[in-house]
Amino acid sequence: MASAPTLILVYETEAACRKRLATQGFAARQALEISSYLAQSTDIVAEFAAIGAACTARGIDFLPVELDKAGTALGRADPSASLVWTLTDGVAYYRGAAAPALARLNGLAVFGSDDALFALCQDKFRSGAVLRAAGLPAPAAGLARDGRFLVEPPPSATGWFVKPNRLGSKIGIWNDSRCASLDQALVLSRRIFAAYRDHAIVQPYLPGRNARASFLAVEARAGIEALGTAFVNSGSDFQTMDDSLALYGETGNAARARNSYVEPQLLSVDDTMPDAANAVRGIAARMMDCLGLRDVFSLDLRIEADAAVHLIEFEVCPGLPCFDFRAYCHGRWGMGLPDAMASAAAASLRV
Repeated sequence: MASAPTLILVYETEAACRKRLATQGFAARQALEISSYLAQSTDIVAEFAAIGAACTARGIDFLPVELDKAGTALGRADPSASLVWTLTDGVAYYRGAAAPALARLNGLAVFGSDDALFALCQDKFRSGAVLRAAGLPAPAAGLARDGRFLVEPPPSATGWFVKPNRLGSKIGIWNDSRCASLDQALVLSRRIFAAYRDHAIVQPYLPGRNARASFLAVEARAGIEALGTAFVNSGSDFQTMDDSLALYGETGNAARARNSYVEPQLLSVDDTMPDAANAVRGIAARMMDCLGLRDVFSLDLRIEADAAVHLIEFEVCPGLPCFDFRAYCHGRWGMGLPDAMASAAAASLRV
């Protein structure tokens, strides 16, 4: 008897990540910070019933699987009727990149980009080099480790921005992540190495506004017209780790309980800077064609007052339950997240 078409959602939990980091000797605060980038796995659990109902309405089953159980679950899945959607990436602090590789090992179809991109997008220095080689407007960067430059950063009249090379996708960790001298950048690289055991990427500081482009192929033939781009106005120049902790996952839920949860404001780039929005669509189209981005992804961008666009980084596992992706699903597809996910899975499974 043939299996029912099934969406298998693989996710890594904050708690599992924290436990593993603790055994590796990370301090409790840093383990909390690192694991917080898996907050979407915490936030989406509350929607499993709604996603399941939306899938049932479209003739498919829904099976959420914790990453540590994925080897067994994917080994048992029917290759002719299964679709694997990986919620988290990671090859350093996180292990989500194992899921699409396991799917490939077991002959299962995947929703999302090729598994090689799960590793590339987590290494900002390497991904930046690839993006620039493809002719995309990613800023040049230097690379430092514990107070020593491995690759000298380019000169900059505006100062430099320093962040961990492999940790998440934010554009800042501390309030002083923007610095005026390379000596300060090396000091920050020592702090990053001490806290996170990571290299530091050192980029010229880019003036402008933060923007996020989101994409979900809710329909089978969805192309670049499905991209949505919004300015993310948080009231500060860049997001810090504390800002992130206040928005998502376990700490975000605690902020809601204290009535201190405040979402950044989203403003359509198309409505205010259409030339910049067109440039973003061109960037995303090039990435889809050249790198193979597909199905679901997001881009982090910096847009200057003259509409110049800078590609900061990309994600193959965007934060689906995050405020910006929910807004995208409502604005572009007229759907809540569960229906958008179920429709995308049904289109991919051709149900």
